Amino acid sequence: MSNSVEKIRGIYAITPDISLNLDQIEKIITQHHISILQYRRKSIDANLKLREATKLRQLCLQHHTLFIINDDINLAQKVDADGVHLGKNDSTIQYARQQLGERAIIGVSCYNHIDLSIKAQHQGVNYVAFGALFPSSTKPDAPKCSLDTITKAKAVLNIPIVGIGGIDFNNQQQALDAGCDAVAMINTLFK
Repeated sequence: MSNSVEKIRGIYAITPDISLNLDQIEKIITQHHISILQYRRKSIDANLKLREATKLRQLCLQHHTLFIINDDINLAQKVDADGVHLGKNDSTIQYARQQLGERAIIGVSCYNHIDLSIKAQHQGVNYVAFGALFPSSTKPDAPKCSLDTITKAKAVLNIPIVGIGGIDFNNQQQALDAGCDAVAMINTLFK
């Protein structure tokens, strides 16, 4: 396992789906000791995405923060991101690994399915994400994942677990205590 996987702990920041405020993001990275930043933009122009991702990549390099791109393997290649995060309707793990190479960090969403996480681990992912752990305003209809599921997953996996969904500074310890190595935050950080 590469050293960079050891950085999958603490707060995993995910950018909101709005125009980026780089000063705000830099402040969040330094203030909260962000170890991982995921760039997540759904429906904008490819050139703008490339510009934003390039700026974020530079920021992450400056602060020794892992830089992950949501869903877009091509963009991850273009900006030399540390890796990519895949959801259930995205590219396959094998395709991402072929395109990005052995050193890339590949994470996948497993929602509330331990079996998916075991399969993903066998396919060579570097971390899995479970959620929503708490009610989430970003994805109000996301499947719920109990803290008990995290504890059970922790017992059978040997890769980091990222908890996501409604996590804030008040409940993050519950997620970490249940077995999450990192906790993903969007609204708590960016609102």
